[in-house]
Amino acid sequence: MKRLPIPDDVTGDEIDKDVRQELQSLPKGLAEEVSRNLVMVARLIDEDPEGAYAYSRIALRLASRVAAVREAAGFAAYANQKFSEALAEFRAARRMTGSVELWPVMADCERGLGRPEKALEMAGAPEVQKLDKASQVEMRLVAAGARRDMDQLDAAIVTLQSPELASNSVQPWSARLRYAYADALLAAGREGEAREWFAKAVESDKDGSTDASDRLAEMDGVEFVDAFAEDEDDEDGERAQVTVSEEAGTRVAADEDDVDDDADDVELADVVTDDVDDDIDGGDLQEDVDDEDDDLDDEDGDDGTGDAPVRPQS
Repeated sequence: MKRLPIPDDVTGDEIDKDVRQELQSLPKGLAEEVSRNLVMVARLIDEDPEGAYAYSRIALRLASRVAAVREAAGFAAYANQKFSEALAEFRAARRMTGSVELWPVMADCERGLGRPEKALEMAGAPEVQKLDKASQVEMRLVAAGARRDMDQLDAAIVTLQSPELASNSVQPWSARLRYAYADALLAAGREGEAREWFAKAVESDKDGSTDASDRLAEMDGVEFVDAFAEDEDDEDGERAQVTVSEEAGTRVAADEDDVDDDADDVELADVVTDDVDDDIDGGDLQEDVDDEDDDLDDEDGDDGTGDAPVRPQS
């Protein structure tokens, strides 16, 4: 099996203790190799998703029976918009653990596969009741995105209206929830309300997880200028002028020579249905690695295959 280079400073001890505990079922040397590949997945997934995906495939080939490995492979595939593959990995991880924490991202994979109706069905499923608050908010975001996929803007707006949205306290999900609401309002032509909620998203977005500040500035007609870029442009302009001048001088000299020669000789988401809306408003919101996974897939009928469209995250 071909391995990818891993920096010496990556030891594998960086992974979460729960994941490390899962890997204890493997021989020590193998567990260390898998853990180091998982660290690389986590390190690269935001800046280099393709690189993260490559490391996840190695970890998957080494330890496909470890739920944390299947989950990491799922997120790496998801980051590369390989939604069918991601869904298969998430399903496998869920079967191994019995946990429902991946339910929202599984529903979002259904959106990516062009099945927003399935995502809405999952938003109203009993599993949502078992999610923690953060995951319920995530499920609400997915459901609203599914409504927008179906051109149901008003329903998407209603889906996002919730105690979590109305709360003045700042929670980890506040920025994304407020941003999604503002974006839906703007898409519906409600610009005044949209601006208000983009401003609220900016207030709660301490780590820059959204581009709410840019969207707000755009609505206000503010244009940011990169001073460094301007300086570079000025320098480029000066160099271009010098070059043009030199070329012009050369051409003039050449023309004069030609004249002398001639003398000598004589050119860069309809309104939410009651069943889904009731659940949401109540606060609820690729393949297998190898033949050894066949028994897992037999337990789950739909293999989640399909073409994965490029789709912006809502």
